[in-house]
Amino acid sequence: MPGSRQARVPESGPRAVVLDIEGTTGSLSHVRDVLFPYARERLAPWLAAHRGTAPWRQVLDAVAAHTGEVQDEASALALLEQWADADAKAAPLKTLQGLIWAGGYAAGELHGHVYPDVPPALECWRTQGTGRFIYSSGSVAAQRDWFGHTAHGDLRPLLDGYFDLTTAGPKADADSYRAIAAELAYAPADLLFVSDVGAELDAAAEAGWRTVAVRRPEDDREAVPGHKAVASLTPLISRPDPGSSAAPVDTPTQEDPSDE
Repeated sequence: MPGSRQARVPESGPRAVVLDIEGTTGSLSHVRDVLFPYARERLAPWLAAHRGTAPWRQVLDAVAAHTGEVQDEASALALLEQWADADAKAAPLKTLQGLIWAGGYAAGELHGHVYPDVPPALECWRTQGTGRFIYSSGSVAAQRDWFGHTAHGDLRPLLDGYFDLTTAGPKADADSYRAIAAELAYAPADLLFVSDVGAELDAAAEAGWRTVAVRRPEDDREAVPGHKAVASLTPLISRPDPGSSAAPVDTPTQEDPSDE
């Protein structure tokens, strides 16, 4: 295809794979259409119901640390609602969303969406001895709940760990990927980051990581320029026959808008 590039499986695999969630291992629409509204309408009720408790104090302290100003419940709530409406990647909001979602998962009202190619990919990497990690703007607790409540069962045993804005840093910052590499004690070139967001992939590449972009079949956004691309995780675990190439994914190389 003119103006396209092809993604192929590297000849030597990475020592660890770090995966994004939204638009990569799970549906972007599930997060935006189900999880975000669920948490948004429960921000105020949650703070009121937990007033004076340790989790309540944790949230208020996180908002204060994020803004550099002491916050009472009313001012913290106003900021949290503002961040939620703007889809801001603010760590205090992500913490509270995770706490709210935990209740929804426990009540059977929520589940995490995972594409069907993800469990076999995780299992394959585990069999090969390749590390398997998640890096998302959602809190580590929310990530655990997401993968613990899927239509494919509890996938947490297939994962080795999780990173979020608090434990690693902003996903579009190269220093965040340097921090993850240091935490895992791997050379950056031995790590593969898989995401649907160009700014994140650019940051990982700047830090010396391998990168692969994902564009799921239902995702009509333009391609991520400058990165190999796949439509699922399957090409990343497939191994070509000698003398042949792995099944490529033709991807136009226009600019793409960043999301999560």
